[in-house]
Amino acid sequence: MRFQVPQFIEVEDKIFGPLTLKQFIYLTGGGGLSFMVYAFLNSLLWAAIPMAIIMGISIAFAFGKVNSRPFVTVLESAFKYYWGNKLFIWKKQENSKSKNADESAIIEAKNYASMMVPKISDSKLKDLTWSLDIKESSYATKK
Repeated sequence: MRFQVPQFIEVEDKIFGPLTLKQFIYLTGGGGLSFMVYAFLNSLLWAAIPMAIIMGISIAFAFGKVNSRPFVTVLESAFKYYWGNKLFIWKKQENSKSKNADESAIIEAKNYASMMVPKISDSKLKDLTWSLDIKESSYATKK
């Protein structure tokens, strides 16, 4: 028994010609709102600027993408970030006691690090690299 696996499930269906349902709703909503502004102002001269703004926003909602994400999603995320709660985990507090303690801890760490680093001479370093090269090449030939 064979089943057909659906493909292109992330692509929305084109319902109204080349437009998806969401695009059609955004454009008709913008057109309807523009008509209401024109009917309210009774003058095409005064209504032209608000109508252009409304249609520009509706076109951005229908077709706009920011970083391959729909403009509506980006706008929603921006509103949530701006008006949502923000969690601050760390705030720096100046303390004279802790500042002196931090400086002494840094000095101790530097002294400890300088004592623990072994010194390798140039000849030992060359011997070590030569032995690694030889062992590595002999290992490569065994494979």
